[in-house]
Order: sequence, then structure tokens, then C-alpha cells
Amino acid sequence: MLETTTTSIRLLIADDHTIVREGLKRILAECSDMELIGEATAADELISHPALELVDVLLLDVTMPGPGFLETMRQLRADHPDLKILVLSVHPEDHYAVRALRFGAVGYLTKDRSPEELTAAIRRVHAGGRYVTRSLAERLAFELEPGAERPSHEMLSDREYQVFCMLGRALSVKDIAGELELSPKTISTYRTRILQKMQLTNNAELIRYAVQHDLAG
Repeated sequence: MLETTTTSIRLLIADDHTIVREGLKRILAECSDMELIGEATAADELISHPALELVDVLLLDVTMPGPGFLETMRQLRADHPDLKILVLSVHPEDHYAVRALRFGAVGYLTKDRSPEELTAAIRRVHAGGRYVTRSLAERLAFELEPGAERPSHEMLSDREYQVFCMLGRALSVKDIAGELELSPKTISTYRTRILQKMQLTNNAELIRYAVQHDLAG
């Protein structure tokens, strides 16, 4: 049985990089009001983790083995609607931040932020608030403006966007299908829709677009 105190902020780290997890654990260990009660290194492991019933704040990486970030978010929100999810990512805010917040995350931080900002973010979301940077807040405000002109990748559905980012990294249809646990035919269908929506003609143009918009990381 998992045992924990009732006064600490109970956290679970979900990240497939050992160095990142160890660094986060050192940061949390210096905070008397925080307690790490679990770790996960893959999406499937996270979704079935027994500590999720006790967690106050989940520190969630964007890129982990398994069904994909947005699918993982969808499953977590369905199974644990009260769970506070703070996303930590190497990806710039333009990649996943707005979509993560739409899916129920309460904050988004890139991994180049300071330990002090991370712990402040944890405390804020635990207290019931949200944590976004000033640049992300401005982006969210722009999203709400009626008639605002948006880049073409913003017209993609969440699954299409996920496939788009993987195509932007020059992954093959077969590789994407294997990673997302879908058929190559399904991925090819998504690719066709993406090219049509973005008015692109081939993978080379898609990759060029992804690089120009810093979406190929």
C-alpha cells in the first residue's frame, strides 16, 4: 500500500529520460512541501499507475513511448478528471501548449525554465490556479480573437497535428504507424488530409513548413 503524508503536495513524474527524472527529483527533494510518490517512463505505464489515485500534481512529458501525448491526455482526463496536469516539455509552446490546455492541462512549461519557476508553477496549480508564461498567455488571447489569421497547421485536428509533427521529423508512414499503433493505411489517409488542409503537395514541402515554423523538433 502506498503511504504518504497529507500535508505535502503529492507528485508523480512521467518522463522517459532518466536524467530528467533524476533532475526533477533533486529539485523536489529540496522542497519541504512536496513529495514524490511515483514515476512512469511510458504512457501505458502512466495510465495504469496505482499512484494516480493519490497524486495532486502530475508532471507530464510530451514525448514518451506509447499512444502519443494527446491520446494520453485524453485518457487521463477520462479516468482522473480531477487530476492536475502540469506539462513539462522540450517542445516550444507553439508545438503543444494550446492543445494541451484545451485537453485539460493546468499549465505548460518548457524544460529550459528555472527550478524556481517549476516549483512556483507546482504550488500555483496545486492551489487551484493555472500556470502559463506571458508569451503563452498572449498566444491564448490571440486564439480568442474573432477573425484572427492563424497558420495553416492550426486548422489540423489533434490527431492530424500529431501525425504532421512526426512527418515533419521525416519519419516514414510505417514508423509513424508503429509508434501510434495504427495501420499504415490510416496514417496515409491522415497524410493526405494534412496535405490538403495545408495546401501542400508533398512531404518535402511539409518538412520545409515544419522546419520554418519550428515544429520539427
